[in-house]
Formats: sequence, structure tokens, C-alpha cells
Amino acid sequence: MGLRRTDDAWLAEQMADPATRVLVVAGNRLRPVDGAVGWVGPDEAPEGTLVLLGDSDGVVHLAVIVPPDEAPGGAEEWVPLRSVLTLLAEGSPQHAPLVMHAIGLAEWHHATRFCPRCGGTLASRSAGHELRCTQCDRAQFPRTDPAVIMAITHGDGEDEAILLGRNTAWPAGRWSTLAGFCEPGETLEDAVRREVMEEVGVQVGRVAYFGSQPWPLPASLMLGFTGRAVTTDIDVDGAEIEEARWWTRADFEAAGRSGELVVPRGISISSSLIESWFGRPLDGPGWD
Repeated sequence: MGLRRTDDAWLAEQMADPATRVLVVAGNRLRPVDGAVGWVGPDEAPEGTLVLLGDSDGVVHLAVIVPPDEAPGGAEEWVPLRSVLTLLAEGSPQHAPLVMHAIGLAEWHHATRFCPRCGGTLASRSAGHELRCTQCDRAQFPRTDPAVIMAITHGDGEDEAILLGRNTAWPAGRWSTLAGFCEPGETLEDAVRREVMEEVGVQVGRVAYFGSQPWPLPASLMLGFTGRAVTTDIDVDGAEIEEARWWTRADFEAAGRSGELVVPRGISISSSLIESWFGRPLDGPGWD
């Protein structure tokens, strides 16, 4: 499908085909329709920057990026990506990579306004996947920042516990796995160890790869890991992390079912890490 990005005639054919699905993105926001991500037909899509997303079940999917003040409907109808993650998980998880792709490119187009070499204006090329300077002809391509997210555990059997933290900006009761960005010259495994030590003062030994997820907020690839703690004493940094604690499965389930504990649920890699440790899906009232 990548080879079609420069085929203007083919793209025009797809935009003339009523079977094509188009995701309208206002700035970097989406408009849910009837509790689902709102794909529309080409004839319903406004004018904007065309982005080729890919193929799903034989149907071509594209996005159209429009300025927020030119988006249809009221401003309150358009929501950030985080607000539709649960809708994607429950309704059309197969479309999640397409939506992530669209938002990632929308964020990139928003942040990359001028040529870093000469300051010239940029024009969209290759179905939204390239920005080329109209003055010096320098090409810009999307960048992805690697970030690690980790489920750190200690103990065995019924006494095994997972380390969760609370961000200072989160509402009361919300907890999640720790995460952070990889620094230059650092392996991903060392990034896991450094971030956990910096944020909560826990030393981590063995680290194993778990999986990954695109996270265009604004331009990251979340790389999931599991890790085993060497120490258990917690000393939070007080900057990013307000509180951290160890949860056994029994404590975790009781707090989740009572609503005391709220953790990510749906298609986030954090929920996948937690569910893998917990041993079954999160279905308590506190698991949103």
C-alpha cells in the first residue's frame, strides 16, 4: 500500500469509490458517532490534507486532516485520541492501527510547520507521509520517539506483586504501570531500569520484551517490558510520580472491584501488561 502514496490517479479513484472509508481529523481530534469512531464515505469528507492509511478487509481507508476551525459540527464534538481508545477496543479493534496512524500523522503535520533548514513553507506529498520545502526542496519525514512502559514485579505465587504508580496530574484512584522515554545511547532494557530507579527508587534486574504499541501522543512508540525487582523499598521522585505501591493480585482485585483502584483498560499496552500479570481480563467497576 505504501507504493500507492505517490499514485495520484489511484488516490483519486479511491476518493471516488463510495466503499472507501475516510476518517476526518480536526487538528489532532476525532468526532465519535453513535459511540464509535466516525468513518465516513468520501462524499461526506471535507476538503483537507489527504492521508493514505491502508487496507482493512479489502477496503481502502484514508484520513482527511482539516484545521479545527474548519471542522464540521461543534468544537465540543471533537475529542482527543485517549477518549476513543475504549470505543476502539469494544467496537472495532482492527481499526486501531489505522486510527493511530492517522493521529500520528496529524500530530506531525501540526508540529512541523516550517523547514528546519531555511524556514520555508512545507507542502504535503506522498499522501501525507512527506513534507517538502517549497523553497529549498528539502524533504521531511515523520519521526517516532521510543518510550518504554513496564510491569515490574517481585515475589512468587500468591505473594507476587506488581508495581504501579500515580502521576501527579491524574484524578484520585487512577494507577498505571511506569513509563518513560529512552535517552540517546541507551538500550531499551537500561531505559526500563533507569526510569524505574529515577521515578520510584526501585532497582530492577532481569528485563524481558513484552510487545509494542504506536502511541501518537504526540509521536511515540511504546515498547512494553516486564521486569523483576531486585529491591522493593519505594522512594517516589515527587515530580512525575506522586505515589507508588506494590499490589498483590488479591489486593489489586479487591481494590478494582470496589472502585478504589482505576487502571487503564481497552487497547492500551499498559492494560495488556497488567492483564498478563493478573491472569485474566480486567472487568471490575474500577477498570475503565
